[in-house]
Amino acid sequence: MFSVLFPGQGSQSVGMVKELYENYDYVKHLFEEASDALNLSMSKLIFEGPKELLDETENTQPAIFLASFAIFKVIQKESSFQIDNAKFFAGHSLGEYSALACSGAISFIETIKLLKIRGHAMQNAVPRNEGGMLAILGENIIKVNELLENNKNKFTCFLANDNSNGQIVISGKIQDLDQLINELKNLNIKNIKLPVSAPFHCVLMNPATQIMRKQIMNTGFSQPKNEIISNVTANASKDPQEIKKLLIEQIESPVRWRESIINMINVGNKKFIEIGPGKVLSGLIKRIDRNVELIQVNNISDLNNL
Repeated sequence: MFSVLFPGQGSQSVGMVKELYENYDYVKHLFEEASDALNLSMSKLIFEGPKELLDETENTQPAIFLASFAIFKVIQKESSFQIDNAKFFAGHSLGEYSALACSGAISFIETIKLLKIRGHAMQNAVPRNEGGMLAILGENIIKVNELLENNKNKFTCFLANDNSNGQIVISGKIQDLDQLINELKNLNIKNIKLPVSAPFHCVLMNPATQIMRKQIMNTGFSQPKNEIISNVTANASKDPQEIKKLLIEQIESPVRWRESIINMINVGNKKFIEIGPGKVLSGLIKRIDRNVELIQVNNISDLNNL
């Protein structure tokens, strides 16, 4: 049994999937379709940058999806590996949209349009640089939840991502995160401020939820071919209405990535294939369970590893 995983924000890089673009006309066609749909040259954005422009959330989200979808199509067409036979498809935050599109639940064009709107809505939910995110390293989820609960009179921060054993991400307003950093310093707990300008996956994203609720409810979803693991519940679903509801909730809910991986492993999943730029998800899985097989597909030579 194997599952397919799709990365989220932070895995992007200028020049990603350029080799596929140059070698396969249908990948070029995907870029053209995306550019027309968004009224933005995706080839220029992804291959030339600059990095600062690619890193803007409203550009990052459709760009990572386009790269992931292109890699998936190349695997389908150029490899004998039956990628469609995966038990589960899962993605980290925006990666859940990649999972849904690749499993046939939403069309390519609808997905890229949704992600452009989602990225813009999330970026603008809180005034720029008023909020941010912080990774806490080396602690478990119980300890971090206790820390936030015990200090709620001093600062208000929110669990945003439970990524792996020893990597938990917190969202909040800058002044609250600074108070949390002081508390972590007193406790000798390692932490890193993340290079994002908004506090994703918490209640501060509520304005984005209102926008995306309308967009998602007006988008046609089909039943996916594969079971989709929800970031919100860490469980699988194939019900289009439930998937829609959970995608809306996802914007303000923590990404339960560690639990998602454990739940897939517990039903017999022994292999994970990461499709998309970078190797972020494989790195997280190594911290969760070192006994599973991990494969990343980024380029043509990676097809031989499948």
